[in-house]
Amino acid sequence: MTQAAKTRLLYAQDEFPVFQNRMYTSTEEARNCPKGNIRIVEDQTTGLVRNDAFDPALVNYDSAYQNEQANSAPFREHLDWAADLISETIGLDDLVEVGCGKGTFLEMLSSRGASITGFDPTYEGDNPLIQKHYFGPDLGLSAKGLVLRHVLEHIPDPYAFLCQLRDANGGGGLIYIEVPCFDWICEARSWFDVFYEHVNYFRLSDFQKMFAHAPEMGRCFGGQYIYVVGDLSNLRVPLYDPKHPVEFPDDFSASLQDPAAKLSDIVWGGASKGVIYALLRERAGSPVNAVIDINPNKQGCFLAGTGLRVSAPEDILPQSPKTTRILVMNPNYSEEIRQISNDKFTYVEVGND
Repeated sequence: MTQAAKTRLLYAQDEFPVFQNRMYTSTEEARNCPKGNIRIVEDQTTGLVRNDAFDPALVNYDSAYQNEQANSAPFREHLDWAADLISETIGLDDLVEVGCGKGTFLEMLSSRGASITGFDPTYEGDNPLIQKHYFGPDLGLSAKGLVLRHVLEHIPDPYAFLCQLRDANGGGGLIYIEVPCFDWICEARSWFDVFYEHVNYFRLSDFQKMFAHAPEMGRCFGGQYIYVVGDLSNLRVPLYDPKHPVEFPDDFSASLQDPAAKLSDIVWGGASKGVIYALLRERAGSPVNAVIDINPNKQGCFLAGTGLRVSAPEDILPQSPKTTRILVMNPNYSEEIRQISNDKFTYVEVGND
């Protein structure tokens, strides 16, 4: 049987930016960014969902990659929640964070008294707690608990990767995993939450299959993320359950044809959601006017795909009429956005309107 016969196609798009969070220095450079295709399939052997067109050779992270969300108060509250959960279920002694990025969450745990080491080959800071390479068995390091936040969705074979972490950690240990929730993406018809660099799209049931024992598991961050505290010594191979296939909505991208869309619309959020939303709005013939983000590392740079310039709120809002629609890319930030903009515009929670 061929590989194609073992998968069910759920969703397809062409020419997506390989890195939706990489910032560019000009419109031309941003529009000509590296691109790849999207073929989201359900694997009918494992039951897992992935982009079958993903090419890992296209993915190379560097300092131009900006995915820091901790500038926002609601996201900092989420990080505090995750740190509390780790403290309560795993403890703060002898932790390793795999793929710690710019070190924000590691430093938060460290400030709480955690004994923690981070691993990330792309880290560019000078925190001695972070090693600039991958965590592996050659290090001879075994931790009580591992932290894996927003890494597993980027790994081509997630089950094999978890097995590698188990083996690198002496055959066991608890692990905190956090990933986007595909159930939420489907429920919200959130077509702007499908990205090239996310090769996997997880449901809660996927982790129920992979972990025979998991002290904690559920959804967080307004249902948008899945969290798991699992025992690596109890990993098991995920298997497709024909009685519970992926329920993918037929009208997934119907809201792209929005009769209320205006050329004056402003996207608030120059991260992943905003990048894909602006791109597909442009392709649908109704481009947005501008993009706002409060991350200073994004301001003045240009978004992959559309080449839209990212602005600070104060650079755009004073000149914008009160009839302007502010498109809130993440409803978790609605209250914060209204406060920053003095609640003087029309606000649309994209996907929730």
